[in-house]
Amino acid sequence: MGFCINCGQQHHDGTRFCRFCGNQQPGEALLQRLRIEAQQIHAIRLQMQAQQQGNPYQQRRW
Repeated sequence: MGFCINCGQQHHDGTRFCRFCGNQQPGEALLQRLRIEAQQIHAIRLQMQAQQQGNPYQQRRW
């Protein structure tokens, strides 16, 4: 199950148009590309956190 990118209503996977608002949904190729990009961003974030923990002289600013 997925969610409409416009109105947030739940719909079945593979739905091309939202049955609530009519907005076109992204295709499977785009979704796969976004999943890969999200995994890469997550890996970079983990790597940066590991580097910061390894450097005791670097201060965190909140």
